[in-house]
Amino acid sequence: MIPFEKALPYDQVMGDLTVPKCPFCGAENVLLPIRPAEIKDIQTGKKRLTVFPCCHGRLTVLDCDDDYLMTDTVVK
Repeated sequence: MIPFEKALPYDQVMGDLTVPKCPFCGAENVLLPIRPAEIKDIQTGKKRLTVFPCCHGRLTVLDCDDDYLMTDTVVK
């Protein structure tokens, strides 16, 4: 079962990954410093530290699918 309290929805728009709302400060449409090419690395088990540019909040992405980033932190 997917732990949705640790899942962050994301969108891929024109080669960029965005989240609809920052889990730390609440900013909307935040551009993530993750390239779409890195998604395959994350899916194969590579962890990715992500720092949000809006508030410098940090979380580690453990896994992902086409809609959600699975993190090590409760984001909801």
